[in-house]
Amino acid sequence: MLTHLEDPLSEPFKLLSVLIQEAAVRFSFSAVIISFLIIVILLLLLALLSAAEVAFFTLKPFQVKEIRTNKSENDDLVALMLQDPKKLLATLLISINFLNVSIVILSTFITHSLLDISHFPILGFILQVVAVTTLILFFGEILPKVYATQQPEKVAVFMSKPLQMLVRLLHPISHVMVSSTQFVDKRMARKYPNISMSELEEAIDITTNENTPEEEKKILKGIVNFSEIEVKDIMKSRIFITAVENNISFPELMQVVLDSGYSRIPVYEDNLDKVTGTLYTKDLLPHLNEKDDFQWTRFIRQAFFVPEGKKINDLMADFQQKKNHLAIVVDEYGGTSGIITLEDVIEEIVGEINDEFDTDTEESGFSKLDEHNFVFRGEIPMTDFCRVMKIDPDVFEKVKGESGTLAGLILEITGKIPEPDEKINFGRFIFRIESADKRRIKKIKVTLTDASNE
Repeated sequence: MLTHLEDPLSEPFKLLSVLIQEAAVRFSFSAVIISFLIIVILLLLLALLSAAEVAFFTLKPFQVKEIRTNKSENDDLVALMLQDPKKLLATLLISINFLNVSIVILSTFITHSLLDISHFPILGFILQVVAVTTLILFFGEILPKVYATQQPEKVAVFMSKPLQMLVRLLHPISHVMVSSTQFVDKRMARKYPNISMSELEEAIDITTNENTPEEEKKILKGIVNFSEIEVKDIMKSRIFITAVENNISFPELMQVVLDSGYSRIPVYEDNLDKVTGTLYTKDLLPHLNEKDDFQWTRFIRQAFFVPEGKKINDLMADFQQKKNHLAIVVDEYGGTSGIITLEDVIEEIVGEINDEFDTDTEESGFSKLDEHNFVFRGEIPMTDFCRVMKIDPDVFEKVKGESGTLAGLILEITGKIPEPDEKINFGRFIFRIESADKRRIKKIKVTLTDASNE
């Protein structure tokens, strides 16, 4: 029988093969360790950049102002980067996404190096997707962002220099991204119109619930409609103005002041279309015991005139700038249409404001008889009427014409001054004339029915 004789030259090759395999194992193990350490470093960098993203874009205006007033180099860098927020955001997003992709690639390499999961696809999915994603979200996103929300100034200042280097390094890529978003912004701006006031009101109704106080909803809707309301919609008509002529005696003036209770009274010459100024009754307090010939006209202050069509948000700014509380409303011919006060403007947001002189709602323009019946003064502005009745002002849009008061609405509907006790039906409303003369409608009873408005 022939016996197999081993080749004596094969031994060195076997030894070399074993050494190569051992070297490969050691190399693979070292690569895994290095990859793991790199992942830890990348997670730390990701956490810092995520915190910086939240910190820079949650800084409140007063915090930004405080940073700009500081003289340190890091504070100056924060202020400088905030001047170009799109470029800063693009840099952060590029860096964060690069880190995320790198972590995923390295984690996949580690998984395949340590485990053979080719026959266990579900296990591979859990390890490579669920576990890695959870790791990135928790340590790289959630924890740092929660901290940055609490300490935005500290994080922004700490990350200012590293971000400055990143902004310079990634400038070519971020420039392309910002340019492309500007193009998209322009296209989107042309395609989609601005949201309407009615849509904003609907959004308020949708985003609030039954637990939201009704007053909060009213204030929010008042803010939404604030910029759309004109002076003529809420002014007090000239026939209800308390004013004095500039030639009346001091005792007569004091009687008007006592009877009206107003702190500011317009002063006119000859007729109300020639208002010469405004008298502040507080200026008369040191002179209550003066003689009848006391020259009170020297206390007349310059009047503030506004047109009927002025928006009340612009008027509010004028009141603040001029430190004034009363304006004379004039029509297109320069005649006096009425007056408007700062209180009238504020009431469009917060609702009716009753002071110590407003003893009941009648003095505010209406009284409530029950849930369905109200009595209104004819001069009450339509905005106030709709607010009291809790209805949309657009209900009367087609019939109100140029009228700004409830009496004006009745005149637009009937085309004449109705007789006392006359009833006018309009949709869900029954208007009954409580008091009127040949010139104007004084009081109107309004009954709200269950019929739907046409």
